[in-house]
Amino acid sequence: MKQTAERPDLIIPVPLHKARYRERGFNQAIEIARTVAKEMQIPLDLTSCRRHRDTPHQTQLSAKKRRKNLKNAFSVIKPINVRHIAILDDVMTTGSTAHELASVLKKAGAGRVDVWVCARA
Repeated sequence: MKQTAERPDLIIPVPLHKARYRERGFNQAIEIARTVAKEMQIPLDLTSCRRHRDTPHQTQLSAKKRRKNLKNAFSVIKPINVRHIAILDDVMTTGSTAHELASVLKKAGAGRVDVWVCARA
């Protein structure tokens, strides 16, 4: 099979805040990313990014309120020494989460950030 897409150097699943992680007991983006990273033989990074603000659930928020809700919610806590990153999430609705995380990664030096999602709502 011929590959036509440029493969990223690293996969970063969208992080949950530690309070939400404790509430759920798992991060669905991490579980999906583990399988994808293994199958595609792309390194998986679970430690360089953090969701440091515990944002409210977004299901009932408008697109504008979602953007505001996620502003400054993520940070890069360790240097990431790759140029091309894929962030992975389970569902995308407005793209606010992916946009905010991608913005933080680009400010930290990523040259290209792709967004991989399993479903679009």
